[in-house]
Amino acid sequence: VRMKTCSHYVNCNLHSKRVLKAITKERLSEARSGGVKLCIDLSMMQYMSTKETSRLAAQIRRLYGSNKKATNPFHLYLTDFSEDSLLYKECVRMNDGFLNYVVSATSVKLLVYVYILGGLVDESVQKSLTYEKAQEYQLCTARLPVEEYMVKKENAKNFHSQILAINQVFDILVAFCESHSWIEAFKVGFPAGKGYTLRTELIQCKE
Repeated sequence: VRMKTCSHYVNCNLHSKRVLKAITKERLSEARSGGVKLCIDLSMMQYMSTKETSRLAAQIRRLYGSNKKATNPFHLYLTDFSEDSLLYKECVRMNDGFLNYVVSATSVKLLVYVYILGGLVDESVQKSLTYEKAQEYQLCTARLPVEEYMVKKENAKNFHSQILAINQVFDILVAFCESHSWIEAFKVGFPAGKGYTLRTELIQCKE
């Protein structure tokens, strides 16, 4: 009897996983036809080291995982993404099922009305690379309203940084699109280790 019960449980569990996988795939497919477009601009590979490129591949994996879990996923684009590039090879090596990712590949020049994240891991701090590229293409730019909603928090290392990985920025955008609240978005997506906390007066007003 125990074996039968265990087998039944396993079968139900596998069935549930298949259903969830099918629902996720359907949501991602729907996003490709009517979802908000968001692209990762991967045209700056020449500015990154091998280590930085590997880190970017890992961030793309986390970003895609977040999009799969989102109630209303984005239509993701990877622009200027070449199959003979180191980044492509790292994505395939590090990300299980990468070749089955539900994303689109194109040139950023062909996209209209789309949010763009600069696909750049920059440990050497080359300032304004993505901003200058946006200016080159005459694109509107925006920053996350961190300073309007957050303040520096005292910590032992006196460390404060607004520099975020692309998957962290993405998590904040997903949370904002679902909650329509920057307070909720930063609460969910802004890493505590960055040395910032939400403004107490904003939290009190919300409560």
